[in-house]
Amino acid sequence: MYVDDDKNKHGYEIHGIRVANASTDSIDEIIQDNEIERIIVAIPSMSRQESTELMKRCVESGIHTQTIPMIEDIMTGKVSVTDMHDVKIEDLLGRNEVQLDMNKIANQLTGKTILVTGAGGSMGSEISRQIMRFGPKQLLLLGYGENSIYLIDMELRKNVTPDTEIIPIIADVQDRKRILDLTEMYKPDVVYHAAAHKHVPLMEGNPMEAVKNNIFGTKNVADAAHLSGVGNFVMVSTDKAVNPPNVMGATKRFAEMLVQNLAKRSHTKFVAVRFGNVLGSRGSVIPLFKKQIATGGPVTITDLRMTRYFMTIPEASRLVIQAGTLAEGGEVFVLDMGEPVKIVDLARNLIPLSGYTELDIPIKETGIRPGEKLFEELLNEDEIQSEMVFPKIYVGRANPAAELELILLMEKLGEMSSQEVKDVLIGLANRRNMESKKSLVSSV
Repeated sequence: MYVDDDKNKHGYEIHGIRVANASTDSIDEIIQDNEIERIIVAIPSMSRQESTELMKRCVESGIHTQTIPMIEDIMTGKVSVTDMHDVKIEDLLGRNEVQLDMNKIANQLTGKTILVTGAGGSMGSEISRQIMRFGPKQLLLLGYGENSIYLIDMELRKNVTPDTEIIPIIADVQDRKRILDLTEMYKPDVVYHAAAHKHVPLMEGNPMEAVKNNIFGTKNVADAAHLSGVGNFVMVSTDKAVNPPNVMGATKRFAEMLVQNLAKRSHTKFVAVRFGNVLGSRGSVIPLFKKQIATGGPVTITDLRMTRYFMTIPEASRLVIQAGTLAEGGEVFVLDMGEPVKIVDLARNLIPLSGYTELDIPIKETGIRPGEKLFEELLNEDEIQSEMVFPKIYVGRANPAAELELILLMEKLGEMSSQEVKDVLIGLANRRNMESKKSLVSSV
């Protein structure tokens, strides 16, 4: 049967199938009153928010739900109207795709040499895919894990044009000389720094590894960009850098401050881009939930109250690239992540999307892990959000500590115990007024 909101179509038959005398507002009653085995949401002109709400209701009914693409995707030729697919968790976010300033991005990327660190990771690899659309002269894929770099290299080569050279590079951002040599050799025009340790509980247990990769690694890449005359340097940051109770967030805030300070004395335009979780990235909840569902459950939630900001990987990577074109130097750009999502709601949506009910796959609360927060923030109370500089992109006023203080602290970190490292970094990252507080360096 067909269901259509246009009352003029009610009662008609299309290819022998009647149009119900009801609208999508009555979808719950229609499912209950009829033996529905599959639902196809085929309203490409419906707004994304309305479409999301409709798909949620269909998915929650337990009926196998599929959809066709949005009208903008059909009009731009990305997909065909016949490209029907099962509803995915990303479809339930309800976020409209941002329209990029393609000319501005093309001016920065086309025919240029671009370096992506952490190019084998979830964000780095997607940034690399997006960059390829703009025909760079050279794309340098830098990463420490040879298999992940091999995979993204092979993927991108399938559609590479003769105008673009892809150069896979196995290197560790902690190796200062290697990074300096590479930037001097290739002279990249733009650097996207996505290499980082990001797993919160793991970094709580291994704080010096977070320091070496997130702080020293960032300093190495940023210094190399400065010394080799890179035009723009974009650091991929995180909402976990705001009021961090954990080592990972504190090291990322420290890295932001290093970049902000370097921007004051460099011709390179240094910026950081801060956003929340990306759906489907390695180590994130969605792949974990899928594994747990595949093995019969339970799906584990550390706290039923926990919320997070979410974006899809393509959306976040596109906005990172766009933010890079807006750089004047020293900004911390903040991406509009929409409303925070309860983690338990993701699980409750993913279970029926996988063909089960909560009777089949129960949800179990396990308790907050070390370093976790119940609620993430994109800005703290002192980082006042300014006017929107581009759709979904804001500038946060994130004041850095003095560069000398950061350098002196880096010299001392290697002499500290793990607990001292945690205390000092979290204390630094959470200071409100940098100028009015006693320097932490003098107290360690």
